Amino acid sequence: MRIFLGILSALLLIVVVAAGGAVFAIHHFSQGLPEYAQLADYQPPTVTRVHAGDGRVLAEFATERRVFIPIEAMPKRVIRSFISAEDQNFYSHRGVDFGAVLRAIVVNVENVATGRRMLGASGITQQVAKNFLLTNEVSFERKIKEAILAFRMEQTFSKDRILELYLNEIFLGNRSYGVAAAGLNYFNKPLDELTIAETAYLAALPKAPNNYHPVRQHDAAVARRNWVIGRMHEDGYITAEEAEQARAEPLEVRRREETDYVTADYFAEEVRRQLSSRFGEQQLYEGGYSVRTTVDPKLQDVATKSLRDGLVAYDRRHGWRGPVAKLESFDNWSKQLAETTVPAGGEIWQLATVLEVSSDRAEIGIADGGRGRIPLAEVKWARKWIEGERLGPEVKQVGDVLAKGDVILVEPVAKDAKGKELPAGTFGLRQIPAAQGGLVAMDPHTGRVLAMSGGFSSKISVFNRATQAMRQPGSSFKPFVYMAALDNGFTPSTLVMDAPFAIQPGPGQPLWRPQNYSEDFLGPTTLRVGMEKSRNVMTVRLANSVGMDKVVDYAKRFGIADKLQPVLSMSLGAGETTVLKITTAYSMIVNGGKKVVPTFIDRVQDHTGKTVFKHDMRPCDGCSGVSWSPDMAVPDVPDARETVIDPRTAYQMVSILEGVVQRGTAKAVSSIGKPLAGKTGTTNDANDAWFVGFSPDLAVGLYIGFDQPRPLGGKETGGSISAPVFKDFMSVALKNEPATPFRMPPGIRLVRVDAATGQLAEPGQRNAIWEAFKPGTEPQPGEHFVLDGSDVASGGIPGGGYLQPPGSVPPLGQGSGPQEPASSGTGGLY
Repeated sequence: MRIFLGILSALLLIVVVAAGGAVFAIHHFSQGLPEYAQLADYQPPTVTRVHAGDGRVLAEFATERRVFIPIEAMPKRVIRSFISAEDQNFYSHRGVDFGAVLRAIVVNVENVATGRRMLGASGITQQVAKNFLLTNEVSFERKIKEAILAFRMEQTFSKDRILELYLNEIFLGNRSYGVAAAGLNYFNKPLDELTIAETAYLAALPKAPNNYHPVRQHDAAVARRNWVIGRMHEDGYITAEEAEQARAEPLEVRRREETDYVTADYFAEEVRRQLSSRFGEQQLYEGGYSVRTTVDPKLQDVATKSLRDGLVAYDRRHGWRGPVAKLESFDNWSKQLAETTVPAGGEIWQLATVLEVSSDRAEIGIADGGRGRIPLAEVKWARKWIEGERLGPEVKQVGDVLAKGDVILVEPVAKDAKGKELPAGTFGLRQIPAAQGGLVAMDPHTGRVLAMSGGFSSKISVFNRATQAMRQPGSSFKPFVYMAALDNGFTPSTLVMDAPFAIQPGPGQPLWRPQNYSEDFLGPTTLRVGMEKSRNVMTVRLANSVGMDKVVDYAKRFGIADKLQPVLSMSLGAGETTVLKITTAYSMIVNGGKKVVPTFIDRVQDHTGKTVFKHDMRPCDGCSGVSWSPDMAVPDVPDARETVIDPRTAYQMVSILEGVVQRGTAKAVSSIGKPLAGKTGTTNDANDAWFVGFSPDLAVGLYIGFDQPRPLGGKETGGSISAPVFKDFMSVALKNEPATPFRMPPGIRLVRVDAATGQLAEPGQRNAIWEAFKPGTEPQPGEHFVLDGSDVASGGIPGGGYLQPPGSVPPLGQGSGPQEPASSGTGGLY
């Protein structure tokens, strides 16, 4: 009995000491533990995916390419496979599975004796504690801290929350963070399409992904997978038959398919900037947003090609600047060529070297080892470039352009200029344009940017000339001067004197004498003809009569410029703006004078699917949670857009700009055969060439010019450079669209007038047009108003007057932004 009592006392003492030791250990190791409560709101870094309007991927932004899947959306089979493999009693223990710990101790004793690797016994909760809050240090101290944190987490979080963190955070090899990424990277499947064998393989990976690589460690990977399948059968998650079929399934990795990306580099970068500004850089790269943009991939392809083709066409008119490089020898020329760096922007073509030159052709070698030829017809354009955008002598033989060893850019050509088929292996000589430009296509009713190109290639520069370049718009600004006049007593048939005049800018300064591009004068001319023929002197006289303060107000209303100087030169487009701003302004003309805000983003959702931003903020009762069917009534959505101008004035300007296409400086565009309107613009010395125009439902604006402004060359204008790009774009964009006429608002009266004089047309008159008037302003027989300078303070200039009190009048071409070095001149705009 005494011995028994002694043993019992000793055991009791051991228990007390052990309990005290456990309490001390818990207290000791609890000091300085990480704050686990932060996991309540923790979301693992996930990829922000940006989609085009058709749902295809436009861009992805991420620090870790992880896809977050809420536990509610996680397939049961995936969850069960990981529970069987990692923690069979996950839903019953309180953080630590002591049975598993004891089994691991027994096994590890045997492993120590046999020299095998020690096994761990960390359950899912412990792994979450380690992965999120601790280090990977192998020590008893870390295991104790891990257990303490696991107990505390189980008291704070639900089992599902812990499992959600685990399955989305765990690293499974092959650049895969989380099970969703692993399913795609290993098997090219979303989670709900994985087989039992595939989910079992993923569940086999957490402990040591590299040890079970499906190719390098194939046998070990299959054995580990089959072990997990057996555990799933033991746990009752699959039947014996399913387990047998899963074990028989071969372990095959399927390369993840290339995502069907939409190529729109400038558009994607603009979206990135806007998202970063709205949500912050960290949230952009880790927040897992789903972004639906406004870009129409088909229109984007057309915009990219149209602008590139326009830049190339302009560049070819101004000569050849020489080869990319030159090979010093022809020893292993294909290897030398393959090692030659393709110049930025040249990636759309191929590198080649000239092997032989004759009078009518050049034999070339391609970087892949192939060969071809360039006929004389394909180098005829390549006259030597001379500073000032002038040309050297005419090309009479290929040797005038190319020499042996030249490294050049080429493109396969199938037909010649007359459409005749060319032999296989025929190439054309190509050159990266020196000029740049920007183009924007927009829905004029909503402001949604459907396509945008910010230059020839983003590889040359990510600077976006559609949104960032501040340039003078030239005559494309004139419609806003004319609308100010139409709102202040003028009509499209009002006659304005097109005659010489000058103003005194200030003491000691020479007179400013605005000129027309054609350097002639038409005398009394209607507003319509003044716009169609882009008459500068008329515009200045009109701005003076209306008042530059009103013109400045219109520029601000339409969002072209917030701080336009109230001086007359600004009426000819001497102020600075962007392609995006002026295209938005033209959108407000064609949409009936309604304010629109340009947007590249329709909607942003966070990782849970909650909408955190949307462009269209109109209230729509009955729009949410409704399955649409054709027989349903269309919801009544109020139009909350601000009215920036009288809709009748807007329509009058639409009609006048339609005349620019039908009879004026953009007549070449009319061959499209659809209702179109627009305005050319060329700044002083032809530093910038513009065209901005629209159909009833699509507005497009663009400019072409050098990044460091300099003249584009003699006889180059918005009509010769930019209008063809607009035409090419609209020809494709409107090809399958009906010829919808421009919409006319109530309160407009159409009257047949003489297109040249604005007077009432005679019966049967051929040059008569339907002119738009506001009621009460229609012309009467034999009556018209002429603005000839008599209504302003007279001066010493015949046919005019001092149209502006003495003050500062900056010359056209003098810019204030970093993209616009100062220049001078008095030439007209076109």
